[in-house]
Amino acid sequence: MLKSISRTLLGAAFVSGAFVPHAFAETSINALFMAQAAYSEADVRAMAEAFTKANPDIKVNLEFVPYEGLHDKTVLAQGSGGGYDVVLFDVIWPAEYASNKVLVDVSSRITDEMKKGVLPGAWTTVNYDGKSYGMPWILDTKYLFYNKEILEKAGIKTPPKTWDELAEQAKIIKDKGLLATPISWSWSQAEAAICDYTTLVSAYGGEFLKDGKPAFQSGGGLDALNYMVTSYTSGLTNPNSKEFLEEDVRKVFQNGEAAFALNWTYMYNMANDPKDSKVAGKVGVVPAPGVAGKSEVSAVNGSMGLGITSASKHPEEAWKFITFMTSQETQNQYAKLSLPIWASSYDDPAVTKGQEELIAAAKLGLAAMYPRPTTPKYQELSTALQQAIQESLLGQAKPEDALKGAAENSGL
Repeated sequence: MLKSISRTLLGAAFVSGAFVPHAFAETSINALFMAQAAYSEADVRAMAEAFTKANPDIKVNLEFVPYEGLHDKTVLAQGSGGGYDVVLFDVIWPAEYASNKVLVDVSSRITDEMKKGVLPGAWTTVNYDGKSYGMPWILDTKYLFYNKEILEKAGIKTPPKTWDELAEQAKIIKDKGLLATPISWSWSQAEAAICDYTTLVSAYGGEFLKDGKPAFQSGGGLDALNYMVTSYTSGLTNPNSKEFLEEDVRKVFQNGEAAFALNWTYMYNMANDPKDSKVAGKVGVVPAPGVAGKSEVSAVNGSMGLGITSASKHPEEAWKFITFMTSQETQNQYAKLSLPIWASSYDDPAVTKGQEELIAAAKLGLAAMYPRPTTPKYQELSTALQQAIQESLLGQAKPEDALKGAAENSGL
């Protein structure tokens, strides 16, 4: 289909009598990504350039926003009747996006090769109610990173296997004067705090919802928040954690100011880069710990997918771009920042070399990924929980009262 032809070309074509309708046809698509964690902006731009080189008739306009702006930017653009063809979306949004027709159902576009090749757990990122609303792209969970040198100086031989052991080891480090506040978390009043909270909920065997109603205000949900508050008030946790996002945690850790930190995959190779990190070569990583008698490890599903918006006028080109970005070849090339969604990639030495420790942790962590609640009202629920966590950390409310309030304000 002819998209655009310059007047000069039209004139020349008619004069010569050699009108070629497909010459210089170009389609522009707009894609929305996030500017933090996982793949860097520079890497996404490099991927898009490689795509354009292979598909010179498609131009990709990239836009980057912080994760915190990704949801609202996507939804507002839909309301204005234009905007984006391709959007990055979190695992928590397909229910809402499907119900409100933000993304198109791409189930019929997914080939048998894709179904067989992608890790089964990755599909939960893009599926809702039996349909697929995109391709999984970032397969991720939070891991426990630790500073090997600090643990060695403290006489600690192995990293913690339970959350109680983490507190015990942090106290040893603090008491020996190695670090004043050994643990760093991302507990800002944002989705980052919900990811840390979910990791702990999974460890304590808690539930977010039961029969569609809030269930986090008791059992494992309450245990998880009590653990956070105890860690904070004990002085083992960096007090600035209540304002930290993941990038703040990374900077503190790679500056040598944390013995332990909970963060996504991308931190492993960045903290091991001697150009920017003071702890390069000293970075250890294991799955997030479990709780004795309840769990071996804990993990949150922090994966993300790429989908086509219902407002897109170029769905074919958008899908072509998505399949390129999520292809095994592209993902293997950038596996140092985000582990591939493709099962056979984990047998490829080019992917595993230099990050064997991370992949060993990933095999356990990715298998244990616990979902944040699947509900079209997720945003209201998350906001209420963020507030409850913040109030509890600041001592403005007891954890049980804060969670009861969150349940009442969750919209469920």
